[in-house]
Amino acid sequence: MQNINTLGFVRVAAAIPAVKVGDCKHNAEHIVAQAKTASNQNASLIVFPELSITGYTCADLFGQPFLLQSAADGVRDVVKASDKIDSIVIVGAPIAFNNSVYNCAIVIYGGKIKGIVPKTYLPNYNEFYEARWFASGEELKGRVDTIDFYSETVPFGPDLLFRFGETCFGIEICEDLWVPIPPSSHQALGGANLLVNISATDEMVGKHDYLRSLISQQSARTMSAYVYSSCGFGESTTDLVFAGNAMIAENGTFLAESERFNLDEQIVFADIDIEKLMTLRRRTTTFRNDANAPKFRTIDIDSAVVLDEIRREFDSMPFIPNDAINRDERCREIFNIQVNGLAQRFIASRSQTAIIGISGGLDSTLALLVAARTMDKLGLSRKQVVGITMPGFGTTGRTYNNAINLMKALGISIKEISIKDACIQHFKDIGLADCDRSVTYENSQARERTQILMDVANQLNGIVVGTGDLSELALGWATYNGDHMSMYGVNCSIPKTLVRYLVSWVAADGNDPDAKPYLLDIVDTPISPELLPADENGNIAQKTEDLVGPYELHDFLLYNFVRFGFAPRKLYYMAVMAFAGKYDAPTVKKWLTVFLRRFFNQQFKRSALPDGPKVGSISLSPRGDWRMPSDATVRMWLDEAEQL
Repeated sequence: MQNINTLGFVRVAAAIPAVKVGDCKHNAEHIVAQAKTASNQNASLIVFPELSITGYTCADLFGQPFLLQSAADGVRDVVKASDKIDSIVIVGAPIAFNNSVYNCAIVIYGGKIKGIVPKTYLPNYNEFYEARWFASGEELKGRVDTIDFYSETVPFGPDLLFRFGETCFGIEICEDLWVPIPPSSHQALGGANLLVNISATDEMVGKHDYLRSLISQQSARTMSAYVYSSCGFGESTTDLVFAGNAMIAENGTFLAESERFNLDEQIVFADIDIEKLMTLRRRTTTFRNDANAPKFRTIDIDSAVVLDEIRREFDSMPFIPNDAINRDERCREIFNIQVNGLAQRFIASRSQTAIIGISGGLDSTLALLVAARTMDKLGLSRKQVVGITMPGFGTTGRTYNNAINLMKALGISIKEISIKDACIQHFKDIGLADCDRSVTYENSQARERTQILMDVANQLNGIVVGTGDLSELALGWATYNGDHMSMYGVNCSIPKTLVRYLVSWVAADGNDPDAKPYLLDIVDTPISPELLPADENGNIAQKTEDLVGPYELHDFLLYNFVRFGFAPRKLYYMAVMAFAGKYDAPTVKKWLTVFLRRFFNQQFKRSALPDGPKVGSISLSPRGDWRMPSDATVRMWLDEAEQL
């Protein structure tokens, strides 16, 4: 494998220490112990809860000078210990300054306090009366930049950001997240890609789900990672219970969570992909210069924790939801987008029929299902869908019978037009030898089929519904001006792995029970263009994945290459991890090279795509989502891939 420290990941940790309310020495000792543990696990940053030095539930004890001094001593103990800890440590403590006390997050590294961030929004309702004990850091904006802490001048204020390497983090404290415009929103606009919240959130029925939604949405809205640490067992339960919440989310997805109501100390870790977050932001105008955004002071921290491995799972099927409930909802939504897209095009073009070439394969099956349901939605007869099966030299009995039986089960109009005689005549016209099985032999058949579809559409005042999918477009696995062309391509942004799930989903939805057995058999049929003759047993001889590689691997590469712009070295590393036990490293390298070469060399086909509906975050439409010169060179990408 390769140097993973060049791949853009950073390990962070959220901790829930054992706390004793008012015992600053005890609390500092446990914070130091957990910080050492996190440092030994190569975490660059470890986050502790709000007021973790004193305990959050000290109440009026925060007015005691003795507690405030003990808190300062506890902070100093952590600072001293940090000289031998590689991690950046963030703790919570009350800080007395001039005539007020502030609820603060203290950033510690290498035996120094790098900065202190006071809480902005102070709750003053129900059991929370923070405004009784603390002042808001907002009051100090423009008036105070530093404070003296144990003879050290320390940056102080809510306008601080901290940077190490490519990671820039900002800090907010508990209630700050719950307000209409959290400070972290401004921090993100100011450049923070990692947001930290030291918190003390009590438990109430339903509150935890709402908290999770806040964290998920804030990390997604700001295209950032969000590290949340809230106090747990040991806090006073006079009126409230604190269950301990340590959570780490990245762009809306939770990567790690602690166990709630656990009586023990906990640390959760996650490896954040900073490179991915920055790629997303750079493509989004939201994060460009905002004249109204607050100004921040950025403090550089010379931290260089070295990772020896990436502790993170990579989804091998990024286009497919992991759980059955979300998968069902996703399939329904995608299918409805396809249906509505075709319905609008059908009406706008004043068409009488929808013409589809039916091969008995996955893609044409999905397009046929979309067309049939479109007629249902428009209140039209399914007979206005004309399915044309066009047997050729490679057509097998299995696909032919599935095509015929499926069309009958769906109740559409059926035509059968063999392409053999027309192709034989064409081969004679162009002087192609009888034994020739070159690309000319194959593409002639694809273009003959497209000619038939287009001409029948003219005859019947119809539109040709395209069947090609996103994976084929990415690899250029389509005949230019053959199956590459249509009048509306309903599958154009659906990858092959998802096509399979969608067909299975329709088979299970119960609306067309007679079609179910044929749909399930089509799902199980090897993917093939069937342009070469069948084998001696009449079975499919030309299997697409034997030629261009496994679609599940190509879809993984496609998603991460287009969505995040990852370099070959990162794609390779992620794919090896995602498909461990299925594809070894040399196999991944082989098909990565194929993917890169085909993706670049086949752009000219994507530059001439017909219209079709976008259904997800990845689309290769030249009109908006993917604009790439057709003669761009792949040399640099291949050079890096070959060095893996």
